[in-house]
Amino acid sequence: MKIKFYLISILLLNMIIACVNTPVSTPTAPPATPTVTLLPTSTSLPTQTPTTVPSPTATPKPLVPNFDHILMILLENKEFGSVIGNSLMPNFNKLARDYTLLTQYYAVTHPSLPNYLALMGGDTFGIRSDCTDCFVNAPSLPDLIEASGRTWKTYQEDIPSPCYIGDGYNYMQKHNPFIYFDPIRTDTARCERSVVPLTALQTDIEAGSLPNFIFITPNMCNDAHDCSLDVTDAWLADLLNKLVPALNATGSSYLLVMTFDEGQGTHSCCGLPAEAGGRVPVVFYSPLVKNGFEDSTPHTHYSLLKTISAAWGLPYLGHAAEDNTILITAPWK
Repeated sequence: MKIKFYLISILLLNMIIACVNTPVSTPTAPPATPTVTLLPTSTSLPTQTPTTVPSPTATPKPLVPNFDHILMILLENKEFGSVIGNSLMPNFNKLARDYTLLTQYYAVTHPSLPNYLALMGGDTFGIRSDCTDCFVNAPSLPDLIEASGRTWKTYQEDIPSPCYIGDGYNYMQKHNPFIYFDPIRTDTARCERSVVPLTALQTDIEAGSLPNFIFITPNMCNDAHDCSLDVTDAWLADLLNKLVPALNATGSSYLLVMTFDEGQGTHSCCGLPAEAGGRVPVVFYSPLVKNGFEDSTPHTHYSLLKTISAAWGLPYLGHAAEDNTILITAPWK
């Protein structure tokens, strides 16, 4: 009986131990419901602000056209009122009516030579006479023209030979400013190549080799210094009848300037001394100038030098750089 009880007791004890060691299963919580974030209700998709593309900017029109050729013909010693409207100069006056006439243009001084120097060098260099040995060691417009890759020549009527020094029959050195600048005169090859008789112009026309810058000086009769205006007018018409067709045939753009070196009065403007070189007529002939136009802006020889320099992007020499030297801008189409 005791053995039976003992066995029952051991059996109960094992059952209790088994119950104690059996792990209790903890109920697993149901997975959490994911949170959904709703976008705000919208009737349309978000829009992106477009980037504004600027319109192409037009290239500004230059103040002065970039001419292929610029030509100057310098006549002598006539005031504006003695030329404009004068029946002795019908050809000059027709050009003045049909193209552009500068009505307030002034020479810088008296006599001739310092005006020529001013046109090419931007200064009179203290010269107050028509001296023949008053040479100038200074840069001039031809130096700048050559540095830009362009070419130039002065055609001097009746000069005895290329780069001639001194006066000759009907030719006067004072009307040839180029020979006064040391960098030109002392370089013999350069001087003989570029300071030539007017007869060489026809040769260059026929060869199709006109330089970019041309400066033409008539002799002492044809420039109106010693002969009457009708002689000058006929000479000018004959020259243009040869020159203009040659320019037009190339299709090149060009500006032809016809003016006088000084007037017969002492009128002044634009920062010049109170008594300057007088008021002179200037005609611009070109397919690029306004037709039948008169420009009443005050200008001087320094303005013309400044305008040539601006056309070709060259530095301004001397007084051409001054603010009161007004660039010539009104005549261009």
